[in-house]
Amino acid sequence: MIHPLARDYAEYLARDRRRSAHTVRAYRGTAARLTAFLAEHWGEAIDRAVLTRITAADLRAYLAKRRGEGLGNASAARELSAVRGFLAWANPEEPGPRLKGPRVKKGVPRPISPDEAVALAEEVAEDAAEPWIGARDWAVLLLLYGAGLRIGEALALTGAILPLGETLRVTGKRDKTRIVPLLPQVRAAIELYAAQNPWPIARDDALFRGAKGGTLSPGVVRKSVRTARAHLGLGTRTTPHALRHSFATHLLGRGADLRALQELLGHASLSSTQIYTAVDAAHLMDVYRNAHPRA
Repeated sequence: MIHPLARDYAEYLARDRRRSAHTVRAYRGTAARLTAFLAEHWGEAIDRAVLTRITAADLRAYLAKRRGEGLGNASAARELSAVRGFLAWANPEEPGPRLKGPRVKKGVPRPISPDEAVALAEEVAEDAAEPWIGARDWAVLLLLYGAGLRIGEALALTGAILPLGETLRVTGKRDKTRIVPLLPQVRAAIELYAAQNPWPIARDDALFRGAKGGTLSPGVVRKSVRTARAHLGLGTRTTPHALRHSFATHLLGRGADLRALQELLGHASLSSTQIYTAVDAAHLMDVYRNAHPRA
């Protein structure tokens, strides 16, 4: 049975911090695991007052247990971050000891070329069971590559965006909204899908529908992309999210300002956007190695 503190923490995250359902589940799980561990570790019931006694040694013991369950560095770092958040919520005046987390090598997103992005979207569309489904998949993938949307943001769009203009209002993480420009090709793809879609789309209805009329699932899109990339011989890193990475990288490569890119992507901090400078540098190095006679 989940500890009451873990349940209350999850309610706080959902209600007051407006975190996503995925984040709430993950943080609730961490809080439940920590309270269960401490109850066994200390041999007593856990409440807010008891949590003020937690030490760095206790946290190390908890992380050691989790590492023994197969947690890697990145997952252990996320677990420690979630623990810190839980302890700070439980006792704001005594948020617990500061413990340095494991080192995590920062991965650089791997973009795909514009030709590969278009070929991927075309392959997915052509492999669809019905023409309107092909038009739907083409529109979704162009939104990811042509407007930099996250897949969840694209599938959360409703009929309220119709008729389309030159920009699109997108609701991202933590319910933050931003305005993104719509390229003519992206706008045309959405309009073609809307015209062929057999289901009525009211203002509050999901724009992108599954084969039976319900809201399109991200899993359906990911499965279609996996099949298409296999046919095209593309790597396993070619995912729907890679299209968003490619959007960012290609804009930066053409001189886009980092601050403007931050706004387009909906990043809360500039540090999240700065990773794309590494992507662009990596791309330049690839070009150099492949083309320079003395590389």
